[in-house]
Amino acid sequence: MSAVQALKAARDAGVRIDVDGDALTLDADTAPDAAVLDLLSRHKVEVILLLRTGSDGWSGEDWRAFYDERAGIAEFNGGLPRDQAEVRAFACCITEWLNRNPVRSPPGRCLGCGGSEHAHDAVLPFGTEPIGHAWLHSRCWDAWHAGRNAEAVAALSTFGISMRTSP
Repeated sequence: MSAVQALKAARDAGVRIDVDGDALTLDADTAPDAAVLDLLSRHKVEVILLLRTGSDGWSGEDWRAFYDERAGIAEFNGGLPRDQAEVRAFACCITEWLNRNPVRSPPGRCLGCGGSEHAHDAVLPFGTEPIGHAWLHSRCWDAWHAGRNAEAVAALSTFGISMRTSP
């Protein structure tokens, strides 16, 4: 069982869950089953990750809802088979994560290799952030972008979202 399933089981049992630092706080009208408490205990760290709001303003639950919404739109409105809808939803999550976690650097220095601009090797702005861009040589962009995508994949995986996420 996953943290997502443990959280769902607790909520289905009427348990309201919040995060207080590194602790879970539980509130319920009646005492939950020991099995529910055991699930929350075994998956405590992952449940906290799902509930805690990140620096991008979204919690793991927000990311899962975004993923599920995008997969549903692609499947039901777009007519894609579920597996293709999930691939599209995952790509949407990566794009959204990159947009919500921008990287900026000062002009004139490549964020990829650290090199400076030369007449034959310009450092170009990437991104549309009003408060700054990532400056890169064109030859450094592919490796830098692949690294940023890997960061997004790793971050999303902490919420149980991967290329083959199952509901």
